[in-house]
Amino acid sequence: MSEFTILPDVGRAGTFDYRVDYRPAFSMATLDLAPGQTVATQAGAMVSMSPSVELSSQLEGGVLGAVKRSVAGRSAFVSRFTATAGAGELTLAPSAPGDLVPLHLENGTYNIAAASYLASEPSLEIDTKWGGLSGFFGSDSLFIMRVSGQGVLLLTAFGSLHEKVLQPGERYIIDTGHVVAWDSSMDVRIQKATKSLFRSFTSGEMLVAEFTGPGTVLMQTRNLQAFVGAMGPFMNAGAGAGGGAAGVVGAGVAGGLIGGLLS
Repeated sequence: MSEFTILPDVGRAGTFDYRVDYRPAFSMATLDLAPGQTVATQAGAMVSMSPSVELSSQLEGGVLGAVKRSVAGRSAFVSRFTATAGAGELTLAPSAPGDLVPLHLENGTYNIAAASYLASEPSLEIDTKWGGLSGFFGSDSLFIMRVSGQGVLLLTAFGSLHEKVLQPGERYIIDTGHVVAWDSSMDVRIQKATKSLFRSFTSGEMLVAEFTGPGTVLMQTRNLQAFVGAMGPFMNAGAGAGGGAAGVVGAGVAGGLIGGLLS
């Protein structure tokens, strides 16, 4: 069974010092890189950086690896930031509001919803795997990410991150839109929320995942897809008469609801 540790908001990884601010609604990570140190990130995660930090973007894993990342809901490119001209600072943030949590993975393998990956140490190997229906965890993709090795990983969650530890043989059911990461050795079964397809559809809980321990599952307390659906009526208000003003009002309502839900 893989092991990981949820780290404090301020600490040191193998290749950088880090600090997480503004949790849990609008989290941002600040990394301090020593000369020559490198960190890998999801493309587009950078907020700011020192002039001494150099950004390189590449098709890591070749064309096939890039294609797999694209269909997994991630950019085909992987960004690497290196302090090439002395020490430097790098700040990172996810594209959606929510939490940002540093984890230390200890010589194990974890599966991660593609949308939840933000950054990692170079010592961690990250690959994209076919996940079938389980790939719908936290995204619209049929692929999942598999992280292995030892090092620090930055994960994001829409809402806050919740940890559920399962004992050997213990079963637990989770809505697929709330799953962030789980031990790769765990047995996972994707199924309808109820025996009836119609009732599963009308309940709003189409697919759920049944996990069997031992192992740990990380969940996000909000479902991004469900939230986008709830905002639809407010966003569509901008398409009618007086669309400009209605759109502004709709955006204001959405922003207020996001802050209220995640604070």
